[in-house]
Amino acid sequence: MCFMSWLNDVITVNPGDGAEMTGTTPLEIMTQRGPTVLWNDSATPAELAESISFGAVGATCNPVIALAAIRADLPRWTARIAELGRERPTAPESEIGWRVVEEISLEAAKLLEPAFEKYNGYNGRLSMQTDPRKARDAKALADQAEHFSNLTKNIIVKIPATSVGIEAIEDATYRGVSCNVTVSFTVAQAVTAAEAIERGLKRREAEGKDTSTMGPVVTIMVGRLDDWLKQVYNTDKSCFDPGYLEWAGVAAVKKAYAEFHARGLRARVLVAAYRNALQWTELVGGDLVLSPPFAWQKRFQASGIDPVDKMDIPVEPRIVETLYDKMPEFRKAYDVDGMTPAEFDQFGATRKTLRQFLGADEELDQIVRDVLIPAP
Repeated sequence: MCFMSWLNDVITVNPGDGAEMTGTTPLEIMTQRGPTVLWNDSATPAELAESISFGAVGATCNPVIALAAIRADLPRWTARIAELGRERPTAPESEIGWRVVEEISLEAAKLLEPAFEKYNGYNGRLSMQTDPRKARDAKALADQAEHFSNLTKNIIVKIPATSVGIEAIEDATYRGVSCNVTVSFTVAQAVTAAEAIERGLKRREAEGKDTSTMGPVVTIMVGRLDDWLKQVYNTDKSCFDPGYLEWAGVAAVKKAYAEFHARGLRARVLVAAYRNALQWTELVGGDLVLSPPFAWQKRFQASGIDPVDKMDIPVEPRIVETLYDKMPEFRKAYDVDGMTPAEFDQFGATRKTLRQFLGADEELDQIVRDVLIPAP
């Protein structure tokens, strides 16, 4: 099945197709003018509700976001942890903590059900992330992804773009899970993951299984790529215009987006981990998902910027050429064959992000521990 045929099957409403323009703020205008959609990089109910008023039709949760949601309403969630501890007297801390993550996610997913129905599953989903402690076990990742997917109809599940994760992504997709590829920063990771999704979709279709309401996406964490390159720039004592580094993630997204369409890959690119406004303004107009943190959405809304279509406008060649010539790490990130799946695991941004997610797991365990065994 070709890309456009599948796209026509799954999209019942395109916000830019003849819809009356009623929005007056930048994000409202963006979501009503064309195919670019907004998701909220937060599962905190108040933030998600306001983001939906901006036009958001999706949201995400991960260990760091879940931790923030718990801390934003700590009395409620510590009371719930205590209750779960009584209900499950033999459960380890991590099991109770992840039960809370599930409950936070299901509350957020409920807010997105109208969008899920409107877009026939293409949007309206809440992203739940697989436990990073399972990151070395493809079957465990796919099993947890399937469990999360079955919690409610509009869950999409995040699996990392690691060597093991690529295997799990294909397996989970074959099982009918809509995947959101995460811990992904480079064109090579994005294309490899999207091809794994494609294999999973085709295996389902070959067996007569439905794919019409699946809505896979592949994340590029633009800001985390920029963060890593800035660290390398300083470590290597490089000397060129440091402003060029603000464009690295944008260049990778534009390259990946073009590759997806050239190859007929059905997953959409999703952009996350924002660090600057270019990661919004330069990506408007494409059929992709922009998922800024809520704080960045507020900044965009207050900017007065008219979000005109720029997705098809390439980053200035001198910027890309300088980065490509001066930084081997950028070449890894920008080239379609810049890394093999085995090399994904050793990419600096991958290691840093997995460690952060594992650290958030440990902090969640500590919150549970403090409730179940209060300090004397």
